[in-house]
Amino acid sequence: MKVISIIEPWATLIKEGKKCIETRSWKTNYRGEIYIHASVKKISKSSPEIQNLLKLIPNVTMNYGYIICKANLVDCKYMDEEFIENIKKNLQEYICGVYGIGRYAWILKDIAVLENPISVKGYLGIWNYYNQEEV
Repeated sequence: MKVISIIEPWATLIKEGKKCIETRSWKTNYRGEIYIHASVKKISKSSPEIQNLLKLIPNVTMNYGYIICKANLVDCKYMDEEFIENIKKNLQEYICGVYGIGRYAWILKDIAVLENPISVKGYLGIWNYYNQEEV
């Protein structure tokens, strides 16, 4: 199964259905089911931007170091001025990403929370997770 590691609180924002676009500096040709892994890396919760994000998910526990949900990666769009202007119409989505000309928007659909999060080390890029019970 393909996996992408995402720093908190952005991974949990996806899990909670508050964010459906993952923004990246690089594009992917991959389409299909993908696990969302909450990176173990912690960021400062004191910045105003992070405080605004945390207001979208009050009282939700962060799951550092766990695969927490899966989604269907249906598209990867290049960000141009028109795309960014359209995203700004959805303020919640806009504040949950880093939008800039030349970046990429990974469009996620069918987000499903895992009943039993999976503790696993994360990696850069898209990586593969193999359930040892299935191998």
